[in-house]
Amino acid sequence: MRVLARRPDPAMAGLAAFSVAIVLWFLAGPGGATTSWGVQTCLDVLNVVFAWRLTRAAAGNRHALRFWRAVTIACTAGALGDGYQTVLAVLEGADHRPSPIQTGLVVAGMVIVVVAMLLHPLGGSGRQRLRLWLDAATVLTAVIVFLWYFVLAQVVTEGDTAELAGALVTSAVMVLIAVGLLKLLLSGTAPFDRGPGFVATTGVIGTAIAASTVTLLTGTEDPGVIYASQLVPCLLMPVGMRYQELRMRRGATRKGPAEKRRSSRLPYVAVGAVQLLLIAALIGRGGDLRVWGVTIGAVGITALVLSRQVAAFTDTERLTEEIDRSREWFRSLLQHSSDVTFVVGSDGSTRFATPAVRKVLGIDAQELDGSALADRMHPEDMPVLREFMRRLAEQPGVEAEVQVRLRHSDGSYRWLQVVGVDLTPNPSVNAIVFNARDVTEARALHDKLRHQATHDPLTGLGNRSLLEQRLAARPDGQVSVLLIDLDGFKPINDRHGHHTGDQVLTVVAERLAAGTSGSGLAVRLGGDEFAVLLPGFDADAAAGRAEHIALALAEPIRLPDGPEVAVGASIGVSTGTAGEAGRLLRDADAAMYRNKARRRGPALTPVQ
Repeated sequence: MRVLARRPDPAMAGLAAFSVAIVLWFLAGPGGATTSWGVQTCLDVLNVVFAWRLTRAAAGNRHALRFWRAVTIACTAGALGDGYQTVLAVLEGADHRPSPIQTGLVVAGMVIVVVAMLLHPLGGSGRQRLRLWLDAATVLTAVIVFLWYFVLAQVVTEGDTAELAGALVTSAVMVLIAVGLLKLLLSGTAPFDRGPGFVATTGVIGTAIAASTVTLLTGTEDPGVIYASQLVPCLLMPVGMRYQELRMRRGATRKGPAEKRRSSRLPYVAVGAVQLLLIAALIGRGGDLRVWGVTIGAVGITALVLSRQVAAFTDTERLTEEIDRSREWFRSLLQHSSDVTFVVGSDGSTRFATPAVRKVLGIDAQELDGSALADRMHPEDMPVLREFMRRLAEQPGVEAEVQVRLRHSDGSYRWLQVVGVDLTPNPSVNAIVFNARDVTEARALHDKLRHQATHDPLTGLGNRSLLEQRLAARPDGQVSVLLIDLDGFKPINDRHGHHTGDQVLTVVAERLAAGTSGSGLAVRLGGDEFAVLLPGFDADAAAGRAEHIALALAEPIRLPDGPEVAVGASIGVSTGTAGEAGRLLRDADAAMYRNKARRRGPALTPVQ
């Protein structure tokens, strides 16, 4: 798709053409005081129009709206004053010197703008604001020096009282305008962009010193040159406002809080300008060579210091930008990471949590500030947490890992894989850092697979693997093992089918679990064989428990959709230490078969 070139703005093109025409007109000679005041009035009307348009565009920003309203009022006052002066020039042939009414209206408008600028919110805080005022004072001092040299000095020495009063009032207003502009430009809170602000500010300053500067530099007294030099800065003000309107229209104006600004070079420009003015003031006045030597040396030293300072600023800004990029990179990683990072103080309170805590625990990171993670810990995991914290404290700087459960906002618990490191000895951190990953689903799958590996799928009892694990867990403790084989189960299975047989096995499992609740472990070894592990039971206690189990299993079983059936149980008992697991199982198995062979009641044969 063809990209169309941006068309030039008609208003800006018109202002440029008008500027060229005006300059040529006055340089050619036909222009005079009446034409100058008329042109100035036309420019004032343009200022009013552009300021009013900017006021409408700033409707959503309270402070910017107040500023542009003040500018509109000031431009209107200037248009009235210059229009009045134009009428005087036409009717009475007044010269270029302004009347008191014109001066009063212009000064009143300037005061309104100054008040609006001074009331505009000031950005920064603390030392940043101190640097802002120091920079402003430096530039303001340079402005006062230029005003003295170009406006006040000659009036003080040669002018009358009226001229002196007018010059003092104008200078005071210019100083106030400079203060307001410096406040806005240096603080970064200006309701206009830097480019348009620079153009308009140059116009405001130029209206005060342009004619004197041209006379000083060229030595000419030609009225056409002086009029042209006075009007060119006035043309910059509507250009600046139109430029701002275009920037706002194209979306280039900042929205929201002001961004961080680079260190301002304006104070250094001001210092350099004053040094150049000093040299200009000495040129043509002769002077002692010693004075010239000191002056040139002072200017040279100042230039070197300013160059060094600017270089330092450049390096600092580059470093700051790198730090900002690194911080933004790190912030982006934390913002989009699925893992949670907690920073916990030595008192257990949470100092920081990454946004991922919302995904994992269903709460905002701010809600954890100052709270203790232990308050969200599953009660069963508190001993694990205490042991984990002890390990971290014993080895600062060394990572440790643990799995614990933390409470979700919905009341459930989430399994977290936590990697922690104690960085309290590090003064930059002075905290314990945890990185946690949600492993709830993995843990659930792991628990499910482990349960399937150690439990019988039909009855829900443990299997041989679980029995062997329990025996291996306490090799030195005394245990008793009951081996149980059902009597009469095969005929039920053959007559009523495997479905009924499974129902019988399920009921038997329920009775075994009830008979060993809290004191042992019931497992299904396979088919109709079961076992019971009784930790801490001696032979007599185990025989008594076996008798109760045999009686419970002999109770008739009423099936949901079938007849009432009954089974018996042949039980073998073996007692010893868990470390003799193989012998215990063999002896219990042998005892069980002897009892089955006898076909008598619960017939129990303990094996010592």
